[in-house]
Amino acid sequence: MKMVILIVKDNDADDVLQALTADKYRVTRVASTGGFLRSGVVTLLLGVRDERLESALELIRAKLTPLPSGERRATLFVVPVERFEQV
Repeated sequence: MKMVILIVKDNDADDVLQALTADKYRVTRVASTGGFLRSGVVTLLLGVRDERLESALELIRAKLTPLPSGERRATLFVVPVERFEQV
C-alpha cells in the first residue's frame, strides 16, 4: 500500500477530487497555504493499493496537464505505508 500526498492549487483541487472519487478512490482533503504570496493550496491524501497506484497517478496527471507557461500545477509524493489500520 502507498500513501499519495498531492499538493495542488485551490482552483485545480475540485476537478482532481471529483475524478478520483468517481473512480472509487477514497480521498481526504486538507486546506493549507504555501507557495508564492501564500496562495491557497489543497493537500489531498490517498491511501492506494499497490496494484491501483499507476491508475491513480495517470488520472491525476490527466487532470493536471501542464500550463502553456510551463508552470507546474502540483507536487506529488508517493510514500510506502508500512501499516494500515482502521479503528
